[in-house]
Amino acid sequence: MTPSPSPHHQHVLLTLTMALRKYVADHGLGVVLFGVDVLFVSGQYLRPDLVFVPESARAGISNRGIELAPGLIVEVLSPGSARIDRVKKPRRYGDFGVPEYRVADPKERVVWVWRFAQGAREPERVTERVEWRPSPDVPPLELEIGEVFRPM
Repeated sequence: MTPSPSPHHQHVLLTLTMALRKYVADHGLGVVLFGVDVLFVSGQYLRPDLVFVPESARAGISNRGIELAPGLIVEVLSPGSARIDRVKKPRRYGDFGVPEYRVADPKERVVWVWRFAQGAREPERVTERVEWRPSPDVPPLELEIGEVFRPM
């Protein structure tokens, strides 16, 4: 059994969840969920911290979890999860068709961004402002790194 996430991990996750949920709702883009399984094939799944499911994939939400590729997956790094979140999960999500994957690292105050839909296989290291634009029809969501990792 793994230990519970730290209070700071949960604080960062809540900050990201609230910002993403408001942005998605304001623009009618889909749904934001946390703590649900993303199912690849029978018996294979991962449980990310935060998932955005666009309207076009809403039918993939079932009682078992998310069964179609979501539009965005976000993890908040914990000391014991670095290898899984930064090595194992990016490959799995990229192969599954997730267009974008992000890992927020509270210790380094950096966000790693994999843009699979743009053909990137290596992450971009973001240290000042994180932007996300799921559609060219809406303005981007912009978050300052200081706001993402602000102290409790």
